[in-house]
Amino acid sequence: MSDAVTAMSASKLWTGDYYNEGHNAHDGMFDKLKEECGVFGVFGHPDAASLSYYGLHALQHRGQESAGICTADADNFNYYRGMGLVKEVFDQSNLPSLVGTSSIAHVRYSTAGESKLANAQPLVFKYREGDLAIATNGNLVNAGEIRRQLEKQGSIFQTTSDTEVVAHLIARSKYDDIVDAVKDALNQVIGAYAFLVLTKDKLIAALDPNGLRPFAMGKLGDAYLFASESCAFDIVGGTYLRDLLPGELVVLDRDGLTEDRFTESHTRATCAMEYIYFARPDSDIDAINVHSARKRMGKRLAAEAFVDADLVTGVPDSSTSAAIGFAEQTGIPYELGLIKNRYTGRTFIQPSQELREQGVKMKLSAVRKVVEGKRVVMIDDSIVRGTTSLRIVNLLREAGATEVHVRISSPPFQNPCFYGIDTPSRKDLIAAQKTIEEIRQAINADSLYFLSQEGLIDSIGRKAGVENGGFCTGCFDNRYVTYVNDSEDASGGCGC
Repeated sequence: MSDAVTAMSASKLWTGDYYNEGHNAHDGMFDKLKEECGVFGVFGHPDAASLSYYGLHALQHRGQESAGICTADADNFNYYRGMGLVKEVFDQSNLPSLVGTSSIAHVRYSTAGESKLANAQPLVFKYREGDLAIATNGNLVNAGEIRRQLEKQGSIFQTTSDTEVVAHLIARSKYDDIVDAVKDALNQVIGAYAFLVLTKDKLIAALDPNGLRPFAMGKLGDAYLFASESCAFDIVGGTYLRDLLPGELVVLDRDGLTEDRFTESHTRATCAMEYIYFARPDSDIDAINVHSARKRMGKRLAAEAFVDADLVTGVPDSSTSAAIGFAEQTGIPYELGLIKNRYTGRTFIQPSQELREQGVKMKLSAVRKVVEGKRVVMIDDSIVRGTTSLRIVNLLREAGATEVHVRISSPPFQNPCFYGIDTPSRKDLIAAQKTIEEIRQAINADSLYFLSQEGLIDSIGRKAGVENGGFCTGCFDNRYVTYVNDSEDASGGCGC
């Protein structure tokens, strides 16, 4: 084995069997923010497992590392979890065995927890009242503190997941009733979370007191559905009812639907990045369509920072809607100047550093006949480290673009997220270290402009009179809605 190969093996960057196990889960070539996790729940349907399978497909963009489904009814409690994409985990050898009329399901992108099967969800436990399964999207900022306290009191943890912390709190609660025990546990944790809890006779859904994570409720006939995004209802033929309220706890059992609370709601502060980047454009969050919100961001960006050019193109896929809005506002034609390769799939070879520098070409290519000899406005949703922006700008220049003007449909990303987004530490965020002009130079653009925070909030379109528009914008302005341990090594990612 050559020294180069030995060195590469010694510095292995992934924990699974593949460099990009699943798809895009540990892609070191790109500095885009990583998706969080996704949950899907069903109550009262004879084919709950199949509905969950398709629901997870619609949420695949929120996590590609692992997938799992747990089903239950009065006589059954079954689950299956695996590493990889939904289509890789489930097939006819395991899905038919998931019998039950209720289910909870999960797709995971790990950030705070390690990449291994033990952390795949739903997590399933035996406790004094019977079988219990939990699936979560989010991050608990005080999970480490609670874990240390519980370990001192004799608790033994099998995973590195925040979700197991909640399971221990439920098991140790003074309340025997599962609903009261869940309320007791949730009142001890701080952070952003959408929880689904399943027993043989109940399904419980709960949203954090600030409503940081999106969490929707729907129906399919007489069955109830829950999902991180409303697009998951469409794929199974369900209808969207409403979003859960901050601090709300919904219980489904043989007596029907009970709408309850585990705490008083705080100021709603939905993660603004859901609208900017994470959520699918066909999802509605708090009755606001994501695609429409992104188009308005593009229009506002054009009003704030017009530049004369020959064409507008978006970095696919999350920036396409904003690019269309920019083009409509300015009258500059929208073109597919960048094409995304959707079928890169797995690779068993870790790229060398030289290949990593060229690696963007595996995912994106510039359409030479479209951009050659043209002044291009390139719309993107964010700049994190700046390395990807530089590569894409250079792609366009190499394809013959005479000018590349970069417009970003969000404010500068200057602070780490503690609520479930995988972000670098502040020292690695280019907007925290450089001025706008220095960033422009670093990414080799002819001009650069970020959407103002006021423009962002107005574009999303929440009702007036709500503090900060009803959004968490801590990654832009360092105003977090809960206590956080704001040290360089404390940025949370998705602890689920």
